[in-house]
Amino acid sequence: MTAQTERSATPRIASTGLVFLAITSVGWGLNWPIMKQILTEWPPLSARGLTGIAGGLLLAALAVMRGQSLRVPKGQWPRLLLSAVLNVTTWMTLMGLALLWLPASEAAVLAYTMPVWASVLAWLVLGERMSVPRMLALLMAFAGIAALMVGNGINASMTELPGIVMVLVGAFVFAIGTITAKRLPLTMPLIASSALQIGIGCLPVALAGLAFEHPRIEALSVQGWALMAYMTVIQFCVAYVCWFAAIERLPASVAAIGTMAVPVIGVIASAVALHEPLGPGQIGGLMFTLVGVALAARS
Repeated sequence: MTAQTERSATPRIASTGLVFLAITSVGWGLNWPIMKQILTEWPPLSARGLTGIAGGLLLAALAVMRGQSLRVPKGQWPRLLLSAVLNVTTWMTLMGLALLWLPASEAAVLAYTMPVWASVLAWLVLGERMSVPRMLALLMAFAGIAALMVGNGINASMTELPGIVMVLVGAFVFAIGTITAKRLPLTMPLIASSALQIGIGCLPVALAGLAFEHPRIEALSVQGWALMAYMTVIQFCVAYVCWFAAIERLPASVAAIGTMAVPVIGVIASAVALHEPLGPGQIGGLMFTLVGVALAARS
């Protein structure tokens, strides 16, 4: 009787949830070198914004097919717009621009300090306890940044400084969006709310790109179109839907730790596909960041 009770008290990890999580990590991880490559043919804001709008429309169609309403409940519009700006507009803008200065591998590592910033903000905003693991996570995040900068050399790091600042600001704002979502949750189905957030959030990014970057369709090669299709279908649709499916089937801590695979895949894929350096600085930054995220997730 006791053994049966202990077994039932242990949360079961669904194998399908792990499969969905793996698909998400691969989809998001590969997107870093893909976005870096697309910049050789198209400007960042146009590429991010237009594929985001297309991805939002596809998700909206999926939501309707699943019987989910796209109608925003009364009083939810301010929350929806705030979440779209914090989690989509700022992220898409800053990450796209940062890749003009940074290798995709380094951008991926720096971007995934966001769980650490979210942990710190939860302490400051939500009043959650600032535990020893959270303090160590913060130190690991700073150590990861320092490892990347020292590994590249001070001169190279100063050249990359605008990109570093953009990624860190984007990660911090995304963390603010995470905390805001906890305080002001949306009462909508996940796929429907994500479709609206992605579409609305990417609209100003696309408009800014069309206004200031003047992208030319004829500049896209066959490879460029394939990469844009990947960003639209895999990054915004498949990966997001699999993420939602994963968090429905897995404990939150398991899902959070599982995203640590994203920067690993991003770093390795960038080294293979783009021949980006994979030296002590990149490896050290990645290791410090992964340890920091693990500590933040478990705290």
